Amino acid sequence: MEHRAGSPQLLRQINDRAALLALLERGPLTRLELESQIGLSKPATADLLLRLERDGQLRRAGFREGGKGPRAQLWSVNGALAHVAAVDLTPQGLDVAVSDLRGEVVAEHRHRARKNVDLGVEDLRLSVSVAAAEVGLTAGQLRRVVVGLPGSVDRRTGYLGFAPHLPAWQGFDVLERLAGALGTSVAVENDVNLVALDEMAAGQAAGVDDFALIWIGQGTGAAVVSDGRLLRGASGGAGEIDWMPSPTPPATGAHAVPPRQRVGDMLSNDALKELARAHGLAGDDVEGIVSGDLDADPATRAAFLREVARRVALAVAGVVSVVDPELVVLAGDVGRAGGSALCDLVAGELAELVLPRPRIQPSLVTGNPVRSGALRLALAGAREEVFAIPS
Repeated sequence: MEHRAGSPQLLRQINDRAALLALLERGPLTRLELESQIGLSKPATADLLLRLERDGQLRRAGFREGGKGPRAQLWSVNGALAHVAAVDLTPQGLDVAVSDLRGEVVAEHRHRARKNVDLGVEDLRLSVSVAAAEVGLTAGQLRRVVVGLPGSVDRRTGYLGFAPHLPAWQGFDVLERLAGALGTSVAVENDVNLVALDEMAAGQAAGVDDFALIWIGQGTGAAVVSDGRLLRGASGGAGEIDWMPSPTPPATGAHAVPPRQRVGDMLSNDALKELARAHGLAGDDVEGIVSGDLDADPATRAAFLREVARRVALAVAGVVSVVDPELVVLAGDVGRAGGSALCDLVAGELAELVLPRPRIQPSLVTGNPVRSGALRLALAGAREEVFAIPS
């Protein structure tokens, strides 16, 4: 909207920011379309576009085709104003993406860990540097780097916790070490929290302020969003349900399983393979068994899926009874493979355990949601810096 109070310089900055954010959110727009989005007059919008083009913040992006009359000029944000990197770090490898300020991925690099070799800070630095070099940049020229990993950084000490599977990252201030190695601003976020950010932006949780995301796959974890904000906890350990004590899952008939002490034990790939074998379902592909892609008797698979749902419900119950979310999203390889069928079974089991009645839905995001969530977080910070309005 066009502001009429305050200094002309501040009003211009506010209008510029509104225009830039509209172009980032909706892609290239014509002058008329931008007028409609930000509420400025035709002359004011035309002046804004030419001024921001002269300053290097906007560029011409072709023409809008297909309409009546002359073709309309399209305008877009100059993505080269800043670049960011997102990193998905696991014990198995590194997955890096470099994006321009518009969110267009311009470079990627993947590095697989060698057998019996732990990936460390130097491996990450090299991977980010390789990806940045593809677009003629050094790591230090990136505006921001966000690293997603299966663990949590304690904001008070900078130490990584809940991550015994990443031994090379223990015993030092991770943020300080990474910032020094890369020469730029660095943030480290729990991988499941980043999946939740991606789900909020482009999945089941779009427009939902209170939800929990449960990750079941390579590891078990949770993310909790309350009033639109991630809950991280005092030491960053909110959502680490892998370590949460759990009662022995209910079993039926001859399919009893040994008592297990933690949620992570109950829902690990090995535990689900064991459960599948107890039902007479052969194979090591847990995702295929859960999804029904493998050739199996439907009744046998249904019985197996019910017991998986019991285990998931026990894990979800502890979260739901405390935070009372509107929605629970099942994510990860197993969560997605189970789809609506698993979600419906979990909802039924959960109704027997707790009073809240959240919707249970499968994740909708695809690709690498950890890297995608890290990229969203990096872009949000970079855009705030580039387009900030002085106080």
